[in-house]
Amino acid sequence: MAALGSAALRRGGGAAPRLLAVAVSCQSCRHKATGDGGHGQPREQHLAAPGRVGGQPVPAEGADTKTYLWARYHEMKKLVYDLLPPGVCNLLNPAAIYANNEISLGDVEIYGFDYDYTLAQYSNLLHSMIFNTARDILIEQFKYPEGLGKYDYIPGFAIRGLHYDVQKSLLMKIDAFHYVQLGTAYRGLKPVPDEEVIELYGGTQHIPLYQMSDFYGKGPSLKQFMDIFSLPEMTLLSSVIDYFITHGIEFDQVHLYKDISDAIRDVHVKGVMYKWIEKDMEQYILHGDEIYAVLNRLVNHKKKLFLITNSPFSFVDKGMKHMVGKNWRDLFDMVIVQADKPNFFTDRRKPFRKLDDKGSLQWDKINQLEKGKIYKEGNLFDFLRLTGWRGSKVLYFGDHLYSDLADLMLRHGWRTGAIVPELETEIRIINTEQYMHSLTWQQALTGLLERMQMYQDAESKQVLLEWMKERQEIRSLTKNLFNPQFGSIFRTFHNPTYFSRRLVRFSDIYMASISCLLNYDVNFTFYPRRTPLQHEAPLWMDQLCTGCMKTPFLEEMVHIR
Repeated sequence: MAALGSAALRRGGGAAPRLLAVAVSCQSCRHKATGDGGHGQPREQHLAAPGRVGGQPVPAEGADTKTYLWARYHEMKKLVYDLLPPGVCNLLNPAAIYANNEISLGDVEIYGFDYDYTLAQYSNLLHSMIFNTARDILIEQFKYPEGLGKYDYIPGFAIRGLHYDVQKSLLMKIDAFHYVQLGTAYRGLKPVPDEEVIELYGGTQHIPLYQMSDFYGKGPSLKQFMDIFSLPEMTLLSSVIDYFITHGIEFDQVHLYKDISDAIRDVHVKGVMYKWIEKDMEQYILHGDEIYAVLNRLVNHKKKLFLITNSPFSFVDKGMKHMVGKNWRDLFDMVIVQADKPNFFTDRRKPFRKLDDKGSLQWDKINQLEKGKIYKEGNLFDFLRLTGWRGSKVLYFGDHLYSDLADLMLRHGWRTGAIVPELETEIRIINTEQYMHSLTWQQALTGLLERMQMYQDAESKQVLLEWMKERQEIRSLTKNLFNPQFGSIFRTFHNPTYFSRRLVRFSDIYMASISCLLNYDVNFTFYPRRTPLQHEAPLWMDQLCTGCMKTPFLEEMVHIR
């Protein structure tokens, strides 16, 4: 049975709390069944044993509620830390692939890839270069104050998936239900008080649907930063606003946002970033040898490969030669550059154009897509017509949930894999003892608050307020483990983030890097774990305090730690 518990724990970070709840509930069942008062004590010695009114626990006759509440609190805390399974940390593998939808690789015949941050993973040094160059463009070309030159890139300031309210100059994290996570709203480099955030949105944390990002992360007043390249953009935006506020300079929010977006765009469009990477591949490109291993393995198993990227051919060619070798094109049946995604997936107007081996444009009409040839622009509809590659036999990998994956999954039925480099760091944090203990106790404390809120005398209310304060402190602690400003890219305090909602919707599987494929057989089937809906979850950790759940099989699981 211990083996069963261990296996269940490996399925995910939420398993440990659920197993703990099982164990505690089972102990409760055993105590009642054997007639003892718990922990081997006779019933008559368990003086504060609660009864039940309307399904809720109540103190024993003669016991004051304050003493009773704290007794339950300390009992719960002891149970949480005594029952937390040995080896509960390091349960999640950062190199694993996680499934949102069931998918068998054995059914996949064609593998497609984006290039930037999918095949080519970049060092964080690139972010500093983008920030510095865009900052200098603002000063030299847009005539922004020279004092901005004192600002440097702040690694770890922002996270992917944040929203920016252009009119209010607010950078913030929003959850799957369109609520701002309080404590994560920043104007410039300083947090905005929760009260001010609520006042700015008409007395609520909720952002109306019409203001939210559309299908591609763009809205009338809210912009969502989904690209990994957007990390330096968010930091530059915050730095410029910080300078203007600190120096009492008035500014137009719309112009400022557009100027910074244009400066960042120039770094990409004018090829400045490409030159840095081409000049020092070793410094900027990570895990290149693993990419060759992935692609070569797929080809050896008779899989067809294609590449669709927005980057230019000369840049991709040099990067792929560095990672894979000079004959990299022999691995691919199709290579499409400067595709202009996401328009590539929706706009039928642009035809394909062929490039020669030097990257020069050819003028002949494209009636077929030939293996080993390079094509520019085009559109997905011609791609489907010329290749016949349709439906679930195609699996496409990309890092941008909107530009790479959304249309392919929802409109064309391809299977999709999201590359989320941040996953590796977040899993390492989840695997720490500090995180596991904090999260487990937070869930138990939440359950106590829910079940004990029936006590409304003055002393009980004071106890509940102390618990709520402690719960908030734990939530802040766990948030700060990921990022002091904005927390995890996957969760607000308890809800999934808006980013997570899109990740689940637009990807069948997700992983930290494409090299994770090397850990699985080419015919492996990914089965998503059935995560309980609220009405399906009788064994959550936060229900420890309810005692016996009266679930028939619990007694058989008594020995699970």
